Amino acid sequence: MKLTVIGCGYLGATHAACMAELGHDVLGVDVDADKVARLQNGEVPFFEPGLSDVLRRNLAAGRLRFTTDHREAADFASVHFLGVGTPQQRRGYGVDLSHVEAAVDALTPLVRGDHLIIGKSTVPVGTAAALAQRIAVLAAPDTHVELVWSPEFLREGFAVEDTLEPDRLVLGADPDRDDTRAARVLAEIYRDMLQSGVPFVRTDWATAELVKVSANAFLATKISFINAVSEICENVGADVSTLADAIGYDNRIGRRFLNAGLGFGGGCLPKDIRGFLARADEVGAGRALRFLREVDAINTRRRGALVDLVADAVGGDVLGTNIAILGAAFKPESDDVRDSPALNVAGQLALRGATVTVFDPKATGNSRRLYPTLGYADSAVEACEAADAVVVATEWAEFVHMVPEELSDVVRARVIVDGRRCLDAGAWQSAGWRLHALGGPMRPAVSYFPADLASGGDPMAPEIARPHV
Repeated sequence: MKLTVIGCGYLGATHAACMAELGHDVLGVDVDADKVARLQNGEVPFFEPGLSDVLRRNLAAGRLRFTTDHREAADFASVHFLGVGTPQQRRGYGVDLSHVEAAVDALTPLVRGDHLIIGKSTVPVGTAAALAQRIAVLAAPDTHVELVWSPEFLREGFAVEDTLEPDRLVLGADPDRDDTRAARVLAEIYRDMLQSGVPFVRTDWATAELVKVSANAFLATKISFINAVSEICENVGADVSTLADAIGYDNRIGRRFLNAGLGFGGGCLPKDIRGFLARADEVGAGRALRFLREVDAINTRRRGALVDLVADAVGGDVLGTNIAILGAAFKPESDDVRDSPALNVAGQLALRGATVTVFDPKATGNSRRLYPTLGYADSAVEACEAADAVVVATEWAEFVHMVPEELSDVVRARVIVDGRRCLDAGAWQSAGWRLHALGGPMRPAVSYFPADLASGGDPMAPEIARPHV
């Protein structure tokens, strides 16, 4: 099938490449000529594991190409995915829909015949209905453009996997019209994955729009909940990681997204919960989501808490100290520094008078553009030279599995602050380091199972200890 993808940023470029991987002929469209040129040359403008291989393979196969010409897109296919950005408004919590509106305005007057636009972008509820009215005004006579919404559910670092092997597909259509044609088109596009048993949810525009923001709001709430408990653990000396393990065994709760620490960032969760709040106020349901303001506040507080913890770790004041920050991206396997907790902490420490040196395996370039006054290093060892404290702010695997001896002779003081509760506390302490962590002390987690006892073993024997879930 011939498809276009309007917008070739993180979502659009990934979707275009993966649709070609499924065997479709795909044309990606973007107004940024430099971005289009880089993609056409097989260069991904951002870091996403596995995407460059998919992109180059399908460019070489002739199933994928990119353009800045919307007229070419209108002539190329009758099915168009909409994957442009929807950032937070500069003044306020609401979502900026200008890119979505511009994409619809550019494409709609050019198409002829029957066309289907499939929205992928994360938008506030009510957006599809408003866009449909816009399309009706812009469409040429004897032209029918149907609009449906099929939100994306991508995790940065796993976007290729999530596109090719999604855990569900959602189709939201005009509640006053028959969605049979659109459903058939999506079924053809995603034939293999639907045959493998991926759930396909058919609903109306409003429900489909709410699915994505509701999912992100729930995940943000879960993270902020464990971080709220983390604040209590810090005050009473409890271990929040073991606590999370214990409550995570309840299958109604689950262990995923119960990792206490520096909290969430990036271009999705913070923006989406704020946009959700703003739209709830607009439709008269602001009280229902008022708790999300505290979810946001808890998450933001963790950043100040880590800054204070670093200050305590170096004697109460960071003025004049050297601080190494390991991690700049908001999460591992990404170069995204939008609303990055790691960079926020680095900036706050610098404002308090510390000399801050940052290292990140992939996000250094983006970090320099956002925080040019910070120091940057080309390796973890270089960042830690003469450091009075080392702060792990993003849980990249190379930091998690770092051997203490790599840094012991480089730093000025053997002090490490774990902002993600991801290190082996025993290993660092045994190597003579003072370890501090958000969420209280980090003690070895020990879980016992019936099989251990049935075998006749000592229930307190260390060989049957289980690590953190």
